Amino acid sequence: MQRRTLLSAAAATAAWASMPLALAQAWPERPIRLVIPFGAGAASDMVARRLGERLQVALGQPVVVENKAGASGQIAADLVAKAPPDGYTLFLTSNTTHSANPFLFKKLGYDPVKDFTPVARVCAFPFVLVVESRLPVASVQELVAYARKAGNTSYGYGNSTGQVAGAAFARLMRMDSVAVPYKSVPQVVTDLLGNQVQFAFVDIANALPHMQAGRLKALAVSSAARSALLPQVPTITEETGLQGFDLTAWGAVFGPAGMPRPIVERLSAELARITTDPDFRDKLRQAGVEAQTSTADELRAFVDQQLVVWGTKVKDAGIQPE
Repeated sequence: MQRRTLLSAAAATAAWASMPLALAQAWPERPIRLVIPFGAGAASDMVARRLGERLQVALGQPVVVENKAGASGQIAADLVAKAPPDGYTLFLTSNTTHSANPFLFKKLGYDPVKDFTPVARVCAFPFVLVVESRLPVASVQELVAYARKAGNTSYGYGNSTGQVAGAAFARLMRMDSVAVPYKSVPQVVTDLLGNQVQFAFVDIANALPHMQAGRLKALAVSSAARSALLPQVPTITEETGLQGFDLTAWGAVFGPAGMPRPIVERLSAELARITTDPDFRDKLRQAGVEAQTSTADELRAFVDQQLVVWGTKVKDAGIQPE
């Protein structure tokens, strides 16, 4: 029975892959769903909705964003991996599902390479180390001293970038801080503002409104170089002397494995037009996100490369897979 099921699935995938060109050219004929692995208010949610607005104009069909948060993106990834590869289910995801999860969990219900069709990179999410404005620290070194003295601090994370950056930072700075997981970054920010956790690495998109309102203080960015979005904020390396501290999240669009090449090529071309549009790029920049672009083949190579990078980062952070 299992063999027949596997053969049927393989035959279905082959059928989609060999879809006649004329049928692929007729796509799309109905609404498209764009699944994201994080909750409403997350940076990827904002990007998905802005992309969706542009895509539905370009494609002539509604693009419906579906938030499937939980289990570090595994719920959404598993849903998309099992969807028909007909171009009507797309996945706007990040390094969490496609770079870090294979090293953060002993077992996944999906394969980030074999179970997906790469379409295009769309953005980068720079991350920043933030604290609540009333916490009596004004620099990274002051935060380290505060944490060492207090002895009972914690940090929150809502995705793999925040988890790995927080664990690496706490380990390298010899801080006995407890990691607190959340389903999504907005929940991290809420508890940070309420002093339920004392610091966090979060994407600039979620931190920026609170920084502008004076509720959060930015101490350092997690990338190797300063971010053009926050040029006045130093890097972790500048603040601590730690070499090689470099963590930036990325966002890209995928489909289930076996999507017809004509659909992939059209989607990739439309996404490239959107992400290189000056107005779109400016709107993302104002929201704390950097627009990027790539071909489908470039994204495939990028995913392979990022698996190596994040495997090393997770190991260096001392995180044991769950």
